[in-house]
Amino acid sequence: MKNIFLRLFLFLLAFQVFGQTDKVSVVTNNQGSKLVVNGKDFIVNGMNWDYIPIGTNTVNADFWNKSDEVIKSALDAEMMLLKNMGVNAIRQYTGVPARWIKYIYETHGIYTMLNHSFGRYGLTLDGVWTPITDYSEPRTQKFLLSEVDKLVKEYKDTPGILMYLLGNENNYGLFWQGAETEDFPDDEKERQFVGEKRGRPMYRLMNEATKKMKAIDMSHPVAICNGDTLFIDIIAEECKDVDIFGVNSYRGPSFTDIFQVVKSKLNKPLLFTEFGADAFNAIDNQEDQLSQAFYMVENWKEIYQNTAGLGKAENSIGGFTFQFSDGWWKFGFEKREGADVHDNNASWSNGGYQRDYIPGKNNMNEEWFGICAKGPTNERGLYTLYPRAAYYALKEAHNINPYAEGTSLESITTYFKNIQLMDAVLRARGDKAALGGNEKIKLSNLRAEFTTFNTGGTLLTTPQISDGTGQTYPDRLGFDHMQSYFIGVAGQPTASMKAEVNFNILGNVAGNPIDDIFYENVGRPVTVNSDNGNLTLTDNNRLRVYNASFEWKAEKFDMRGFYRTSHYHWAYEGDIFNLYPEANYGPNLDIYNGEILGLEVDGKGSLAGLKAAFGPQLWWGANPAVLLKYRKKVGHFDVTAIYHKDIVAGNGIDENGNRIFDPIQARSGVIPALPTERTTIAIEKKAEHFAFQLGGIWAGRPLNGRTYQVTTGTSGNYTVLNDRIQAKDNFGGKAKITYQNGNINWYAQGSVMGLVANGGFDQTMTFTGWKLKDSGSGNLNNFLTGFAYNTGKFQVAPNFMWQKPMVDPMPNDVGAPGRLRNFVDDPFSVRGANRETTAGEILLTYDPTPGTYMYEWDNDRAEDAKFAMNLGFVYRHLPTTQDAAIGFLANRAFFAFAQSAPAQDLWEVHSRIVSKIRPDFGFISNIYYGTGQANGDSERTITRFGADLRMIYNKMKITGMVKVNDWGPFDYHRDFNLTFPVQLMLDFSTSVGKPDWFILPDTKVGIRGTWRALNENSPRYSPMVTATPFATAPIISPIGFPNGSEWEIRTYIHINIGK
Repeated sequence: MKNIFLRLFLFLLAFQVFGQTDKVSVVTNNQGSKLVVNGKDFIVNGMNWDYIPIGTNTVNADFWNKSDEVIKSALDAEMMLLKNMGVNAIRQYTGVPARWIKYIYETHGIYTMLNHSFGRYGLTLDGVWTPITDYSEPRTQKFLLSEVDKLVKEYKDTPGILMYLLGNENNYGLFWQGAETEDFPDDEKERQFVGEKRGRPMYRLMNEATKKMKAIDMSHPVAICNGDTLFIDIIAEECKDVDIFGVNSYRGPSFTDIFQVVKSKLNKPLLFTEFGADAFNAIDNQEDQLSQAFYMVENWKEIYQNTAGLGKAENSIGGFTFQFSDGWWKFGFEKREGADVHDNNASWSNGGYQRDYIPGKNNMNEEWFGICAKGPTNERGLYTLYPRAAYYALKEAHNINPYAEGTSLESITTYFKNIQLMDAVLRARGDKAALGGNEKIKLSNLRAEFTTFNTGGTLLTTPQISDGTGQTYPDRLGFDHMQSYFIGVAGQPTASMKAEVNFNILGNVAGNPIDDIFYENVGRPVTVNSDNGNLTLTDNNRLRVYNASFEWKAEKFDMRGFYRTSHYHWAYEGDIFNLYPEANYGPNLDIYNGEILGLEVDGKGSLAGLKAAFGPQLWWGANPAVLLKYRKKVGHFDVTAIYHKDIVAGNGIDENGNRIFDPIQARSGVIPALPTERTTIAIEKKAEHFAFQLGGIWAGRPLNGRTYQVTTGTSGNYTVLNDRIQAKDNFGGKAKITYQNGNINWYAQGSVMGLVANGGFDQTMTFTGWKLKDSGSGNLNNFLTGFAYNTGKFQVAPNFMWQKPMVDPMPNDVGAPGRLRNFVDDPFSVRGANRETTAGEILLTYDPTPGTYMYEWDNDRAEDAKFAMNLGFVYRHLPTTQDAAIGFLANRAFFAFAQSAPAQDLWEVHSRIVSKIRPDFGFISNIYYGTGQANGDSERTITRFGADLRMIYNKMKITGMVKVNDWGPFDYHRDFNLTFPVQLMLDFSTSVGKPDWFILPDTKVGIRGTWRALNENSPRYSPMVTATPFATAPIISPIGFPNGSEWEIRTYIHINIGK
């Protein structure tokens, strides 16, 4: 019995000792300052650590919401590497669950410094995402103090907590916004002004937070993270209760006088929260592991030399190397792009890193600071790290303990002198070879898609057996199959140049899919004329270039070439008239076999601010063109000038005055505009609450002198007159003002655009996801205004638009010689973009996590709310008709309609719902209900309903769609007002890894079912068959016939290796 009680007592004692939190304190005496953990001196051999796979960023990586099994696998792999090199603490931001801090400590013996960013990257106040933090604002103060209160109460008893850290170089954030480091302002007066106005309230609040935290938890010290020693005098006055002064310091191999400055001005322990060097040489434009190892070893030597008891500053308590693995996501993060590219862009300059420094040039490469290179992501979302030379050098550096008995300044100096950097480089070569990626030429992608189609239906014109001509599709009911293969080849002759080309190889091309337009249909039989009559060619386009791109980063410029790959617009860079649109068309580029082809050049150094784009088709349907943009700050204003010229012989007109077209381009479903020449100038300024844009455009000079028709009189008594484009019709102007203050966001804008002063559709987002936006069209006067009011997790956003053409459309009932103008034959026309409209909308949004804003382009991936949604209503008063639309037949031939849809008011209710219930389970749905008009000449107004659903659960993805009385999937359905009473689709697939919310190549197997009801307004409805192709009435009346139907069951296997 005594043994039982003794064992129980010992068990409880051991449990209590093992489960209790550590006592961490700062001890300062005549020998200096130390960090003491449970009574023992503790030198912080720390590492900045995160887990962000290639292709993700800090917003959507969502590591801590993965399954326990995935998290454990990742932590075990990385913590073992860290432990192996002597790391005893990692820096983590809030969001890490306490149980994982405990796991890391108890399993691997590594502590966590828990970092609250303290508003560094913005915060949410009363449901409003505020990107720039005002620390003097009472709501901000209350919010941040509440945040740290909750933080300490949640984590104070967590085993493994070393200390708390407030901020991340927040003093730098007073000058610039975002995660990417920039060059610092040189003006000393500006620095002092910002320090007093914005810095002092921040440091005062940090001190208040420190006192609040220490009152709750007396076992863990509180540090702040400052950007070097900027504003250290203010810190000395305002942060007296802070235990530890943490700095992010990048000074090169030596921290110079930082130890002594901190000692004399603060007399607090000094902890390096960030320091290090990138592994990329900006001069040689290639990886440089030796230099990275050199800088880091020198830094750690000084950190150890300045610890307590060694006779120097005696205030260093350690540091956290920046960083463990490369951050591929950093360059382009603000636009949420480029996370799958290891970019070598140097975003700031630092003369301390002399090995690749040239005065006036940037040399710090943000994506290359890892002491480990990052490998590709597997199907579980995990990756392997490949240590660089710095890893092996720091492993040796951390073997010394500056607090060990007998350690002296001389012994530390000697120890570090004997660290052989070249030995570390040689050891890392094996890791680099294992990682790969150094080949001059390699296969970048292998993809195979195998698909079967089984179709059927009732009251269908589709035959049971193909007629063999290959001219009508679907060509039959029943079974068919298709194979499509893709092979990618990538080359990288130097670190500054890379290129890739992907080829498509066709197997059999199915003839029976009910969605009859798709990328592979270029391989279908084609009938051509020959000397011996019609000849059918069967093996067409079996091998094609699918897409291609190249990138060249030179000293003075970055150049990107693209063929059927995307590019971004310039609308946020001063292109307020939207001359250069984004070219990112999703699956439509493949469906219609569209093309984009060109190159972009961004100036650097002395050419900074200059951009150019040149190519045969810079966006889908563009004329061959060149665009030049120059942007410069003039005083407090951003000034941007853009020049655009289409390079088309004879301005695209033959000797008879008819348009000249590229037939391949026309078949892709887009007709290029008449060739133009345009120049714009824009002036922009952004103040604390107000911002404005003012600009002018000169455009359309090649159209001067071209004739167009107008009418006078009334219906039945029109007079048709001819007029000509004049120089005054080339000019236009636009102005916009915005106001943002707390919950209130308001804008107003207007434009006056000459008859041929065409810009482009507004590609920017003003506050929220409004549908009523400036079209940028010529022949237009418009005015728009709206406001978005945020309250808690809700947003209410009404919006108004009025627009009217200067010259009205030709009336539908005009007689010869009059006709409706059209986009192809006339210098301008009146269509939806400039049709007379008075419209209003109201948009209601519920978004409990505004940091992942519902209206960002990548929200499908990034949204992390368990439930978010919007509800909108749009009403358009359309009192006039339009000019003629250009219609496309199913074979992609085009023509101008003789008439247009009538004047008709239209309305629509729409909603988007996003729910990420768990990281492995979520759904996204879009719903609409309202009225609509055809593009062509149909007088029938439809009332339609539609909803779609995408759901992901683990490795399964379900996609569904229902439409009632709506157009079919292709543009010709809307051109001719071809509708289906009901359309249903359900797709189920399972992937090797987690499916993507976007439509991207993947390895998966799936099945899809599609069903449509047919009536007299539907294509392929047999009771509507006519005697000849040009007959206007069916052979028999469709009255009395039931609805028909068509269906398709599709199975597919996609295999994707590579990007």
